[in-house]
Amino acid sequence: MSDFESVVSRVARRVTPDATERERLQAAVETLTDRVRDAVDDLPVDARIVQVGSTARGTWLADDRDIDLFVCFPPDLDRDELERYGLAVGRAALPDGREEYAEHPYVTGDIQGFDVDLVPCFDVADATEIQSAVDRTPFHDAYLQERLDPNLARDVRLFKAFLTGIGAYGSDLRTRGFSGYLSELLVLEYGGFKPLIEAAADWTPPIRLDPEGHGTATFADPLVVIDPTDPERNVAAVCAPENVARLQHFARDLLADPRESLFVATDPDPIDADAVCDHLDRRGTTPVAVVFETPDLVADQLYPQLRKSLDGIASELDRRGFDPLRTATFADDEAVLLVELAVGELSAIRRHRGPPVHVSEHATGFYDAYADADVYGPFLDGDRYVVEREREFTTPDALLESDAIFEVALGTHIERALRDEYDLLVGNEVTSLAETFGVALARYFDPSP
Repeated sequence: MSDFESVVSRVARRVTPDATERERLQAAVETLTDRVRDAVDDLPVDARIVQVGSTARGTWLADDRDIDLFVCFPPDLDRDELERYGLAVGRAALPDGREEYAEHPYVTGDIQGFDVDLVPCFDVADATEIQSAVDRTPFHDAYLQERLDPNLARDVRLFKAFLTGIGAYGSDLRTRGFSGYLSELLVLEYGGFKPLIEAAADWTPPIRLDPEGHGTATFADPLVVIDPTDPERNVAAVCAPENVARLQHFARDLLADPRESLFVATDPDPIDADAVCDHLDRRGTTPVAVVFETPDLVADQLYPQLRKSLDGIASELDRRGFDPLRTATFADDEAVLLVELAVGELSAIRRHRGPPVHVSEHATGFYDAYADADVYGPFLDGDRYVVEREREFTTPDALLESDAIFEVALGTHIERALRDEYDLLVGNEVTSLAETFGVALARYFDPSP
């Protein structure tokens, strides 16, 4: 047996639920299904109950205790009625559960130690006729149920464990990685875990995979996997380019040096304020951090807004000449927009070049605009008019403490939070973040693929 096969064999044993866990899952599903069926019987409409997701397909990882049960209502039902009936079923089946909201509300809770999502959807005849994004899910489940055998299910678990270990598993908008459905389609497409890893190691994006040969829609993403049940959808659309590249990097690493540690997610040890200070002294940069109370949003709403706001601030700092090197955002009770700058202070004046003198109309307009202004010039540099004028902001903190911060592209809820109150940390002041964000800062100062 090769080193690769030896490693994946051990990992497979570790991540495969044992008989006891499978029996506990089945008992929980039966109890939940009975409760849901009783609740549906009390409604004036009928509904089909379908278990979906990895626990339905046998591709779930040991100790990954999630049950997804869909209640499929007639497609001619009004959206308001679907939501009302769906919540009624959810509350009856999970009386201690809570309401969550995706495209429409659903109930989440737990039963016999398993986390449960109880989701209403429209029971449409075809995935191309969906009225809600979740309507596709039963079609995904049916497609994979027909094609995954026990060997492929084992390889799906291996791939999910590998993606988890390298930090690329999850289609939430914080991770922007590989969903469970995408993972299963990729294993199915390549015929197993090892062929997939070998292929990924040699990918040259953009990669286009079309399992059912739909061949119609085009996408600009680095990884395109056409949904076999819906030809207009790229299953990999949420995957960030970094996560596609991350899979490639670690696929090569696994093939070159097979080891179990690549299948285990680990956090670095947190660093303290002194360690942050040491890094900043070594790097000679000027970090700035905008710190504010985290808006009360689910992660899939929060992180896109954080990234948008961070990009807006970094772009403005770049435009003003402060030369951002790297950025990061993280959140707990407080949220942080961190930008590390190569330039911490600029000269009081900056040069502004005008048009060539021979471009008569534009050159004359430029000269007249500055002739009586409080600037150096206009004067000539070669054949162009030039002025040297006062800079509006010479330090990043002056910019970020001014109303100019509200002129950049910010997420709606982030802007609202900043208008309420924010703190600005500059230079060694950011060391205070280590108390709450020591792990995130450890990753920042020891970056890896």
